[in-house]
Amino acid sequence: MAKLKTIEELQKDVDEYISQFKEGYFSPLAMLARLTEELGELAREVNHYYGEKPKKSTEKEKTVEEELGDLLFVLICFANALNINLEEAHERVMEKFRTRDANRWTKIEEEKNGKSN
Repeated sequence: MAKLKTIEELQKDVDEYISQFKEGYFSPLAMLARLTEELGELAREVNHYYGEKPKKSTEKEKTVEEELGDLLFVLICFANALNINLEEAHERVMEKFRTRDANRWTKIEEEKNGKSN
């Protein structure tokens, strides 16, 4: 099994791939359109596997995993094009959820030493 990569390593991999082409990254608006397109493809696959819309016999077999991978690639391209470090962005978002939303949801009680936290 291949070593799992950090988000930083994923961003570097994508940048090395894109950097070999003269065209480089798409514009932010084009990137948003691509992200939306990939999200639609993911929605279609989820609907085929978990929803009420079966796939047509003429449609190519794809998986939710494949579509999530496509979405991740475009998201990384978007972040790279705008010089956004996704690890830092993730940490800021998690801090927001830890503080702002600390008591918003019902937590699963953990038993420790016979007590609930």
